[in-house]
Formats: sequence, C-alpha cells, structure tokens
Amino acid sequence: MFFVAPKRARLVVFQAEASPQQAESLAAGVRSILVISLTSPHEAPTLALMLFKGVLNMTWLLIILFGFLAGLVQGLTGFGAAIMMMIFLPSILPIAESAGVASLIMAASVLTLVLRYRHDIHLKRIIVPFLVYASVAAWSVHLVRVLDVHLLRMLLGGLLIVLSLYFSVNKNAGTKPYPWLVAGLFMIISGFFNGLFGIGGPLMALYFLSLASTTGEYIANIQTFFLIDIVYITTLRVLNGILTTTVIPFILVGMVGAILGTVIAARLMNHLNLAIVKRYIYVFIGVSGAYYLLF
Repeated sequence: MFFVAPKRARLVVFQAEASPQQAESLAAGVRSILVISLTSPHEAPTLALMLFKGVLNMTWLLIILFGFLAGLVQGLTGFGAAIMMMIFLPSILPIAESAGVASLIMAASVLTLVLRYRHDIHLKRIIVPFLVYASVAAWSVHLVRVLDVHLLRMLLGGLLIVLSLYFSVNKNAGTKPYPWLVAGLFMIISGFFNGLFGIGGPLMALYFLSLASTTGEYIANIQTFFLIDIVYITTLRVLNGILTTTVIPFILVGMVGAILGTVIAARLMNHLNLAIVKRYIYVFIGVSGAYYLLF
C-alpha cells in the first residue's frame, strides 16, 4: 500500500506490505501524521519514519520468536517447524509464499539435526517414501490458487485429531511397520498437503516412528527425508515464481531463531527415550489437528 502526503506539507511517501490489521494501524498513524504535518511540517517525516520502523521491528521480532518455537518443536518431535511458522507467516505474506518461506526457515533446524544424527541415517527407508511424497507434492503445489484451502485444512485437522486419539489410546499402535497400503496413504496425503501449505510432517512422523528402534534413528531418518524434500519443493516453488529474492530477509531472520530453538531441543533430547518422544509426537499431532480445524 502507498501513503502519500500533500506536497506542501513535506510528508514522506513509503510502501509497505502489511496484513489488514497492520494496514488499519498504519492508516490511523498516517492520519495523525497528516494532522500534525499541517501545523508542524518539520515533524512529519520523523513521525512517519518512527511509525514504519515500529511495525517493521515488531515483524522481525515475531519472525525470530516463531522461528525459535519452530526449531524447538522440530528438535523435540522431529516435525512441526512449518506448522509453527504457518501460524504467523500468512499474516504478512500470501499463503503460497508463506509455505515456501516456512520450509526454508525449517532448513536451518533440519540441517542441524541431520548433522547431529548422521550416523543413524538409513537411506533405504527414505528413498521410496520420498519418491511417492514428492510426486504428489509436485502436482499439488499448483493447486493452492484453485482449491478451497480452508476446507482442506479442516479435513486435515479432523484426520490428525482422530490419529492422535487412536495412537494415544491404543498402546500397541505404531509399534511395528505399517502395511504398504497404509504407509502409501500416509505418503500421498503428506505430499499433497506439503505442496499446498508446506506441511507434510505429521503422517510421515508416524511412518518413520514405526520403523525406528531408537530416538536417534527416528530423528535421523525423518530429518534427512525433510532435507531432501526442502531442496526439491523449494526448486519447484522458485521455478513456478512462488518464491523470489524478496523473501530472503524473512528466511535469514527466521533461521536465527530456528537454530537457537533446535540447539536447545537437542540438549533436552539427550534425556528422553523413544517412548517419551512418542507421547510428545502424538500430543502435538492432535494440537496440530485442532489448529487446522479451528483456524
């Protein structure tokens, strides 16, 4: 949006990308500046600059905060960084761009975890799931502008809540590898929603959790899977013009918080066994589902 002042009042002209709430706040501030400028023209540029910097600084702080929470959740459960970022990013960016930025901010957490648990990686468990997942994501990344994404989010939310309740109540669930039909459905659904929202973690977490015998093995495989996915899906988004160089500052600032959160999570992870991690994962899947269903 543009704010233009009367020439004789020597007001500043500036541009900002903002949500409706930010726009309303900015508009109110600009109206005040217009009034002041008519009586004290020399004060108007300073006031306009202060207003703009205030909104901008708060945006950066929120990006760092949500990046930190994203890294913390990713480090403790193996997924969820994109979910945390997508709570905030759509308020400042279009949803397609938000998904791309969330994925790249998550890259900092994912790479940190891959390096930490690199000795537990089993590539044979990753290749086939990724091929299925990536094929679906390549198709669904084009659908964000034509589908009723609100309805899809509600459907995903309902599914995640049901799965969370099932795995929390049934103590034997997820203790052995899933049949290929079930595993294949997990891959397809995850790939579909990853292409739309950059969120494909919850069901893939259940898949890799069923194959793991230790916490390190689970984290190593799912993070390697996500790292390959980030490179692939980001390439698609760049080629389709969804991501441009204008979002680089958001990504870099978010990575600062994400790395800090991941480092703290890694320290906590040393004191947790796989059974405790599973409980965290099932609970967070339910929380994620509730968020999609309600918001």
